Amino acid sequence: MPRKARVKTTESIFHVICKSITEVSLFRDVDDKKKYLSLIKKYKTLYKFKIYGYCLMDNHSHLMIDANGSDISKVMHGINFSYALYFNRKYKREGHLFKDRFKSKIVDNDIYLKTLSLYMHNNPRSIVEYRTCPDEYAFSSLGIFLGKRRDHFNLVDYRYVMNHFGENLKIARENYYKLISPCSESSLKQEIEFEDTKTEYKSERRMLVRDITPEDIFDFISTRMNISKLHIHMKFSRNLVHAKALTVVLMRSICNFRSRDITSALGNVTQARVSKLSTIGIELIGTDSKYENIIEDFLKCYV
Repeated sequence: MPRKARVKTTESIFHVICKSITEVSLFRDVDDKKKYLSLIKKYKTLYKFKIYGYCLMDNHSHLMIDANGSDISKVMHGINFSYALYFNRKYKREGHLFKDRFKSKIVDNDIYLKTLSLYMHNNPRSIVEYRTCPDEYAFSSLGIFLGKRRDHFNLVDYRYVMNHFGENLKIARENYYKLISPCSESSLKQEIEFEDTKTEYKSERRMLVRDITPEDIFDFISTRMNISKLHIHMKFSRNLVHAKALTVVLMRSICNFRSRDITSALGNVTQARVSKLSTIGIELIGTDSKYENIIEDFLKCYV
């Protein structure tokens, strides 16, 4: 029987659930969960989506993702494929790790947004030691929402969600804590199935429009790095690897280009090389202060 087509848009907020196959735990230890969060960070840097909350349990994960103009399938394929490679290599296994495709549901009204956030953050209550203190669970964003823990991975855009719970952050946190404390997982699970009420999201949410052309990116990189645009297309310009790598990152991030689209735009480069250049570019943005804001700098010029 063919799989049902996924409902998705580049402007939606999604509740994403990823589950492991029955006989395998998705996360076997703390390092596995840290790795998964680091991969979310990596692809968040690349695709500029937003995370409105997360909770990683042993055999599944919950994410609330604002696509912000990106393709949710590309985002989740990148995260889960990279994690599966890591997991299989670490535990010397082969085969599938995730149960079918990830599940996603569009969050299309304020009631669903608020209830989903509470439901997701209540998941740790199923763990005995966190039954009465889910905010102390390290791999949920609840502690960050309540201001009890720093966001070490710089992942969560919690203020947008908290705007729905109070007129300022202090009041919102007080209201959120009151709501999450008495909630039971079963009652919240029933609530999130109810999608009757349609309301508009608050104006603080703005979409990143991704109608940039490759030529815009070539112009920006050549100016930023003081090189000719022709050098970006040269096959054996090893001294210009960083320029090519950052060009690839911008094409994937802002243009939503696939690897074969990038090979066509650059010329003289294979899809395997595009993948390698993408990794180099992301590492540059994450480790070199000269490039840490390059995506934002580009957006200031062209969006």
